[in-house]
Amino acid sequence: MGSEMSTRVSRTARGAGERRQAILDGAFAVFARRGYAQACVKEIADEAGVAKPTVYSHLNDKESLYREAVEATADRIGARGLAVVEQLREPATGTDPRAALTAVARGLLEVMADADAVAVRQLACAQPAQFPELAARVRERTTLRVRSALADRLARLVLDGRLDRCDPELAAEHLLSLVAGSLEYRPGAAPETVAGPTVDIFLRAYGQGDHSE
Repeated sequence: MGSEMSTRVSRTARGAGERRQAILDGAFAVFARRGYAQACVKEIADEAGVAKPTVYSHLNDKESLYREAVEATADRIGARGLAVVEQLREPATGTDPRAALTAVARGLLEVMADADAVAVRQLACAQPAQFPELAARVRERTTLRVRSALADRLARLVLDGRLDRCDPELAAEHLLSLVAGSLEYRPGAAPETVAGPTVDIFLRAYGQGDHSE
């Protein structure tokens, strides 16, 4: 009896979690497509494949839908960025970090250029009066999380003698700025064509023996 009840509770909890995630995904899709003002809860329910009352049973109002949908997607994008940076944990195959850094730059470009990432950045800043804290919260979940992880990995490269001694936080900021700048000025460029030159510039400042005269 107890085992059967536990199983039912587990299935109910899992089903509720899946419905909530479907609602957040549906809400994000609708807000990205229509913006906050034009989106309606009925369309979000249809997008999520649930009844309108189900939406309200999980999230109280349209404001909560917007905030939580944007933050949940930002968390997912931040996690993708962290996974890219984790590539720098692989054992060194030589003293030159160029190949590893190029792979990371390419991966970060792909994450930043993703349609959801672009939409998150737009939605986070689209309603500053109504959601004054949202841009900062999205930044914490994406850029700052990735910067912190990247700084940690760059510090390890410094300790291994594969980069010059430097402030890892500043070096991480510079690399991310180069990546984001490439995306801003060459939005249609393939990541594999942009990543190499981006890392070349970075290594002119931070690479062992790569400094300009």
